[in-house]
Amino acid sequence: MPAPPPESLPAIVRAVGVSLESTVMIANVSSGTLLAHSFTHTGARVPVRAAAVGLGVLLTAAAAQFTLPLPFTAVPFVLTPFAVMLVGAALGSRLGFATQVLYLAAGAAGLPVFAPSLVLPPGAARLIGPTGGYLLAYPVAAFVTGWLAERGWDRRYVTSLASMLAGLAIIFIGGVSWLSTLPGQTLGTAIAGGFVAHIGMDLIKAAVAAKVLPLAWKVYFPNTNKY
Repeated sequence: MPAPPPESLPAIVRAVGVSLESTVMIANVSSGTLLAHSFTHTGARVPVRAAAVGLGVLLTAAAAQFTLPLPFTAVPFVLTPFAVMLVGAALGSRLGFATQVLYLAAGAAGLPVFAPSLVLPPGAARLIGPTGGYLLAYPVAAFVTGWLAERGWDRRYVTSLASMLAGLAIIFIGGVSWLSTLPGQTLGTAIAGGFVAHIGMDLIKAAVAAKVLPLAWKVYFPNTNKY
């Protein structure tokens, strides 16, 4: 096979460069989060990240205000897990984790971001109260859902639901484990009041949250949704 003429080498180099660039872009699209993909359309990465984290904290705090006390358990019904999982999947593992850490710090500092309650302690004491295990599991749950989203799990409903359920499992494990150590509680009562009483509604929350990001990918970036 004859060698290409020397004058064709620049064109070959350009073609190889374009091919490599396209491969990298495709890899980034298939493995990045919704927020990460938006960076390709803006040069202001740091302000966008900061704004996204701030918005995530506000969304989590707003979700916490929708609460319903239950008479048979100290753990109220809240929408917060919905926001935790959604924010984690949208922002990714590290930013999702940071968002929930800031949310907990704001609540510990006394800002009214935790679920309003006449029974649960305010401020930093909330973190060692009956719901402290759930709260402290939020950063880990956000990290896991974000980590899975970074690998494309947020593009299809089935995988998105699986990632939400993984995050929800982490929240329940943290919450029930801590609740069972408190005075007057056993593992059985903690499971009854901290898991069984909530799992039905929380599965609905996970199912709804799992639908949001695949729909967002389809609407805002239809040409990159390869899943």
